[in-house]
Amino acid sequence: MAQRPVAGKGRLTLALVVTLMVLAGCASQPDAPPSARTTSGADSGGWVVVQRGDTLGEIARRGGVPLERLQRFNPDADSKRLAVGQRLLMPTQQERAPSGGPYRYQVRPGDTFTNIARRFGTRASRIQSANPGVIPTDLRVGQMLQVPLAGGAAIASRATNGSASSTSPPARTRLPDPGDLPRSARNWPWPLEDYRIVRAFGTDARGTLQPMLLATNRGAQARAVADGEVRFADSMRQLGQVVIVHHADNLQSVYALCETPLVANGDRVNRGTPVCEVGFSSASERYDLLFDLRHGGKPVDPRRVLR
Repeated sequence: MAQRPVAGKGRLTLALVVTLMVLAGCASQPDAPPSARTTSGADSGGWVVVQRGDTLGEIARRGGVPLERLQRFNPDADSKRLAVGQRLLMPTQQERAPSGGPYRYQVRPGDTFTNIARRFGTRASRIQSANPGVIPTDLRVGQMLQVPLAGGAAIASRATNGSASSTSPPARTRLPDPGDLPRSARNWPWPLEDYRIVRAFGTDARGTLQPMLLATNRGAQARAVADGEVRFADSMRQLGQVVIVHHADNLQSVYALCETPLVANGDRVNRGTPVCEVGFSSASERYDLLFDLRHGGKPVDPRRVLR
């Protein structure tokens, strides 16, 4: 079986090529010259190299794409710490990145299910399940794929199990009735002193459950809404720093999009204890806190509990 040379890498052995294809699959390389695959235009979907003085906003403007879409296709890019020489993926006009996914992604040269999954913080097996007619070892450049993501509605269940790995949020979730909640879940304070609700808890137009999003001011600190124990205080892809507190009666509160945790795993906290500093979202140009409540792993509308 003849092997195709890989530019700049010499020739791989047949055994290695077969192994890589079995593990992840690899998009066929086009015959176009390299320069045609690195353009920054939105129609081409190339890679953009950050230059001195660049900002995400300026790169998005030059590429003709919304800033939020550029950020969602580059979840590892920190708008406050862009590095000269850093490569950013410029989405094409055919691609879509709805909040919570699934993304509509166009295959690039060298793509595999594995590196696509790694880029967006999901799993290759989930991409395969979302694209049942696609053969992983026969990806083609320009081919469109559905890329399911881990949404905010799945945060608490992931951390409860002691893992920050990606899981699929349910398409529709039955919300607990007020009678389902324990007596202790009454008149809790809001996690912020000064806030406004920019996204209410509930399902979006596609039926995907979305947690509550609160906007606040620079320097704001999120505070524990009840006494409890910190079970998770670490980073999650696309969600920044996340703190999850377990309370009595199998209740959990989640504080995400934080800049800096102020507590650690295993800490006991009281109602009103600061748990994190709220981070700045370059997508919304606000200081946002994603806040979620759970009872026995089931999502609860915070407005049923908070006073």
